[in-house]
Amino acid sequence: MSNGIPMQIDIVSDVVCPWCIIGYKNLEQAIDRLDGQVDIKLRWHPFELNPDMGPEGQNLSEHIKEKYGLTPDQSAENRDRISMMGENVGFDIRFSSDSRIYNTFDAHRMLYWAGKEGKQTELKLALFRAYFQEGENPGDHGVIKRAAEEVGLSPEKADEILGSDMFAKEVRAEEEEFRNAGISSVPTYVVNGKYAISGGHPPEVFEQALSEIARQVEVADDEVIFDG
Repeated sequence: MSNGIPMQIDIVSDVVCPWCIIGYKNLEQAIDRLDGQVDIKLRWHPFELNPDMGPEGQNLSEHIKEKYGLTPDQSAENRDRISMMGENVGFDIRFSSDSRIYNTFDAHRMLYWAGKEGKQTELKLALFRAYFQEGENPGDHGVIKRAAEEVGLSPEKADEILGSDMFAKEVRAEEEEFRNAGISSVPTYVVNGKYAISGGHPPEVFEQALSEIARQVEVADDEVIFDG
């Protein structure tokens, strides 16, 4: 794999976004299929689906109705479809009538630090599991700290970060950077700072896109956007 085309994939996502974990698991499959052709390095970047959400969160069904205008039946059908897609990629996504949506800013601060410690993907997946499988609040400091410890990060440093505004400016700056770049939905994958792939596509789409980028990467000058 080290002889493949170098690719830096910057993933803009939120830990309460089901399409973000579904898309990531599909991306994993595509990368496995391209073993030897590409040399992938991943970085995760913050996106808050609900930046104004209070710490208590909101019932998911109520939130979906308010934000997207879906009826209870439409919302239930959508959740069933998402759960099925999660099952198809090997990631159990559990919804209930008590499921809630939360603000995730502090989770993104911890993820920023985890990137410095080489544990970013591990922590991202731990937070996905906490929210989608355990029904926990990924903005809760206790949940974030436990997830950090699970992946081998210092609990003392986690406490220090959560008890302060450490990395808040950095997270805000990254959010603004990608917002200014035109990214308004997640997941979005930016390859080598130039090629954008938007959406939680199936593995075949990622594989095709990354293969095409690999062919173009040394000569292309124009932005290529795969939007679906």
